[in-house]
Amino acid sequence: MTASLSTIAPARIESAPAPMWTHLHRLSDDTGLFEHARNSIVRREHGYCVDDVGRGLLVVSREPAPDPGLLHLADVYLGYLNHAQAPDGRFRNRLSHGRVWSGEPDTGDWWGRALWGLGTAAACCEASWIREEALAAFEQGAGQRSEWPRAMAVAGLGAAEILRAHPGHPAAAALLADAAAAVGTPGPDPSWEWPDPVLTYANAALAEVVVAAGDLLGDPLLLGSGLRMLRWLIGAQTRADGRLSMIPVAGWRQGTPRGLFDQQPIEVAHLADACATAAEITGDDFFENALGACVAWFLGENDGEVVMYDPRSGGGYDGLTPIGPNRNQGAESTIAFIATMQHARALATRNAIRASGGAP
Repeated sequence: MTASLSTIAPARIESAPAPMWTHLHRLSDDTGLFEHARNSIVRREHGYCVDDVGRGLLVVSREPAPDPGLLHLADVYLGYLNHAQAPDGRFRNRLSHGRVWSGEPDTGDWWGRALWGLGTAAACCEASWIREEALAAFEQGAGQRSEWPRAMAVAGLGAAEILRAHPGHPAAAALLADAAAAVGTPGPDPSWEWPDPVLTYANAALAEVVVAAGDLLGDPLLLGSGLRMLRWLIGAQTRADGRLSMIPVAGWRQGTPRGLFDQQPIEVAHLADACATAAEITGDDFFENALGACVAWFLGENDGEVVMYDPRSGGGYDGLTPIGPNRNQGAESTIAFIATMQHARALATRNAIRASGGAP
C-alpha cells in the first residue's frame, strides 16, 4: 500500500491548484456563511449554520498571508460564532436568512466545530484582534462537554491548536484529554483497528485527536494508538492502485460489505488534516503520501475518475455519486476543497525546500 500511495501522490501535489476563495466569498455575507448552493448559486432560504461558519473560520485563519478580504471573512465568521454562543459556552446552530435562530444552545457537533474554528483562529490567525477574541470565546466554550464522541473529537482538535500556541493551557489540556478518552483506542483485532464496530462520518478526526493528545500530552502509548488507527483507516480506504475510495455517507459496519457511493469531500479533508498532523509529528513519508492521495482525490484520482471541484467558480462539489459529481457547491464541500489544497501547498513548499538541500 505504501508503494501504491507513493506512486500517485507526488505528481498530484505538484499540479494542485492554489486554494481558491472566490466561491467562499460568494457564499458569505455580512452575517455569516450560507450552507447550501444549487450549482454555484447561493440558496439563501436554507440560512446559515455554526457547523460551516466554524469550518470557514478555520480555513481563513490557516492562511499564512491573508488579504483584507479574507480578514473580513474572519471578522464576519467570528462575529457569527460570538452571536451563536450562550453565556455557558454552548452554541445555537442555525440562523435563518431572516436572522431568526432555531433551536436552543447545545453541545452537538456544531459546538465541537465552533471550538475547532475558534482554537485555530486563536492559534493561527495573523490578525491579533481575531486571535484575542477567538481565544476568549474558546475558553468560554471549553468548559462544556458533549455526549457525542465526534463533537468531542473536533472540539479536541481546537484544543490541540491552542496547546501548540499556548503550551500548558489548562482548559485546552483538559478538553483534549477528555476528547481522546471519548474516542477510545482500538481493540486487539488487527483486521479492525478502530474503537467502534462502525465507521460513519468524520472518521479521521477521531484518529487525529488521539494522535494529537498523545503528542501534546506526552503519552507515547496514546500516540501509538492514534497512529495505528490512522494507518488502518488509510489502508481501509486505499485501492490497490493508490487511489482513495472513501467510506460512503451510509457508513461501514465491521463484518459487512462496504458500499462505494456517495463519497463526501469533507471526509477527504478530515483525512488530509489527520495525515498532515501525523506527518508533522512523525516525519513519516507514509502520511505525506496519503495526504497526496487526498489531494489527488479532488483532482480526479477517485472511484468516479472525475474532478471534484469547479475551476471556474472555485467551489467544491457536494459529493461523488455513481453517476459522477453532485455539482452543487455548498459551504462544507467548498471548505473541504480549500483545506485540502492548503495542505497541498504546504507540502509542495516543504518538498521544494528538501530538494534544494534545506531543512524541511
